[in-house]
Amino acid sequence: MKEHGLSERQLFSLTRKNLEKRINHYYHDTNDGNGAIELLVALQVRDELCEKDFSFMLPELVKHIFMHTRSSAVLRELYMYFAEYFEKKEWRLLQIKLFPAKTYTAITEKLKGLFTQFIEAPLAGLAGSLQ
Repeated sequence: MKEHGLSERQLFSLTRKNLEKRINHYYHDTNDGNGAIELLVALQVRDELCEKDFSFMLPELVKHIFMHTRSSAVLRELYMYFAEYFEKKEWRLLQIKLFPAKTYTAITEKLKGLFTQFIEAPLAGLAGSLQ
């Protein structure tokens, strides 16, 4: 976590207000959405481990990062931890953004290849052996 501007000790000892301020500054200084999201996941763990409320932190920043920055492996890996931050329609748009569908032709070509490999070729071999 030190590479994100906060040590583990700070992450688990600072107040909510200070953490929100630091994470906001970190994101706006570095434009590192992946790092900010990783910090917020760590704070969700803290929320589960302690009595103080660290839930639903920085909802505007989370929405901005997920909806307005480039999709990345980190965002695709961690997006499900932020479902409560989005309304149903926003959540569907986010899923489409993070996991774009392949083009129809690419899917068709892949299916044709699989059909040939697993169905057409084995059946042709079977039919040839019966004659």
